[in-house]
Amino acid sequence: MVVKNICCLGAGYVGGPTCSVIALKCPEIKVTVVDKSKERIAQWNSDKLPIYEPGLDEVVKACRGKNLFFSHDCNAAILEADLIFISVNTPTKTFGNGKGRAPDLKFVEGAARMIADVAQSNKIVVEKSTVPVNAAESIMKILKANQRPGVSYQILSNPEFLAEGTAINDLLNADRVLIGGEESPAGEAAIEELCQIYEHWIPRKRILTTNTWSSELSKLAANAMLAQRISSINSLSAVCEATGADIAEVARAVGLDSRIGPKFLQASIGGSCFQKDILNLVYICECLNLPQQAAYWQSVIDMNEHQKHRFTAKVIESLLNTVSGKKICILGFAFKKNTGDTRESAAIYVAKTLLDEGASISIYDPKVENSQIHEDLKYVGITPEHIESHLSIFKDAYSATKDCHAIILCTEWDEFVTLDYEAIYDQMMKPAYIFDGRKILDHNNLLRIGFHVETIGSRLGQPFKNRRYSTSPQAL
Repeated sequence: MVVKNICCLGAGYVGGPTCSVIALKCPEIKVTVVDKSKERIAQWNSDKLPIYEPGLDEVVKACRGKNLFFSHDCNAAILEADLIFISVNTPTKTFGNGKGRAPDLKFVEGAARMIADVAQSNKIVVEKSTVPVNAAESIMKILKANQRPGVSYQILSNPEFLAEGTAINDLLNADRVLIGGEESPAGEAAIEELCQIYEHWIPRKRILTTNTWSSELSKLAANAMLAQRISSINSLSAVCEATGADIAEVARAVGLDSRIGPKFLQASIGGSCFQKDILNLVYICECLNLPQQAAYWQSVIDMNEHQKHRFTAKVIESLLNTVSGKKICILGFAFKKNTGDTRESAAIYVAKTLLDEGASISIYDPKVENSQIHEDLKYVGITPEHIESHLSIFKDAYSATKDCHAIILCTEWDEFVTLDYEAIYDQMMKPAYIFDGRKILDHNNLLRIGFHVETIGSRLGQPFKNRRYSTSPQAL
C-alpha cells in the first residue's frame, strides 16, 4: 500500500496542527481532517482558527484547499483514506470505575466503530490520542468484531509529544517520532508506511519503532518524568521560602549539572500540564496491583496541586487574611503562554478560590475567549449569578488592573513583562500588591515603584520606598 489519502478523526489541539504539518510536508498526499462539530469545522475553514498556535495560521493557509481539507463528512473521508489517525478527546472519567484517574475512551471506541461501519478497503489505523496501554488491542477487537469481508486493519500507536504554544515547531523539528505496531510482517509493513510519511522532513534516525505497548507506555512515561521534575522544583520552592534561599539560583546551580540539565526546573504556580497522563499511569498501576507505584505517581500530582493551594493561601494571607469585597486582577488565564488552552490552568483554581472568598475578579488574557472563562468557572461550581456579579473580563491589562487591590500573574505571556507598571501602580488601591506566580517580572523594579511583591521560591522585602536606608530610593 502506498498512502495517498489520510483522514484524521478529530479536529482538536493534536489532530489539526499535526495533519496541517503533514499536508505542508507531503504535498502529494491528500489530508482530510474531520469532526462531527460543524461549528469547529467552520472555524478551521475560516480566517479565525479554533485554536491559537504560533505559526499554525500560516501552515493552514498554505495548504487549505490544495491538499488539506476540513470537513464534517466523516464517512466520505474514511472511505477514501488509506491511513486514519484517531485523534479524539480522551478526558479523565468523572464517574464510575476509575473516576478521577482513568481516561474515558468512549470517543476512541466511537471512532473505531465508525471506521468498522464505513470502511470497504484495507486501512492503517493510527492512535494519536493519549490512551492507556493496550488501547490498540481494544481498537483491534472492535474492528475485527465488525470486519467486512476482504477488509483488513493494522493498528499503530503514534503518540504526540507536542507542547502547546510550540506545537508547530515541535512537529517540524521533533526530537523523535515514535511508532509502535504489531510484531508481524503486516505490522512492520504498516509501520514502514507511516515512517515514509514522516521521512519527508524527519531524519530516519529520529524515527523510533517499537512494539505497540512500548509506544503507548512511552508517552505516559515521558510526561510523568517531566511532571516529576516540576513537582521536585515546586517542592524545593517552599524550602527556599522558609530558609531564605532563592529557587531561581538553586535551579540554575542544579541545572548546570550535566546529569540533570536545566529544562523543566522553573518553579511556578502552574503545576503540571501533564496531570491527565499521570492520573492514567496511577490508574494503570492500581489495576496491575502495584500500590506503591500508584502512590508514588499520585504524590507527583499532589505536590503540583499543593503548589496552587499554597500560592493562593499566600495571596489571602498577604491581603490581611480577607479578600471579601476586594477587587483582584488575574493576568493570564491560559495554562501557559502562546496558547488559548485553559485545561488544567492554575488560573481556574485561583479564580474559584478568590470568588468563594467573596472577592471581585477582573481577568485579562490575550487569547482566551470570554465564553471559555465562563465555562471553566461554571465547571468548577461557580454559579452563573455569582460570575455575573463578581467577574469582569477586559481586553487589556491596564483596564483590568484599574482600582484593583492586587494583581496575580498566572500566565507567562511576554507582554506582561513589558507593561508600564508605574502607570498601573498609580491607578491601583494602596497598598498595591503583585503576586508573580510565574517568576517573570522584575521584582526589584516593582519594589522600587512601591508594590508589595510576592513570588514563588524566594523571600522579597517591602517596597524600597518604605525601607529605612540611608541611600535614596532613586539610587536603588
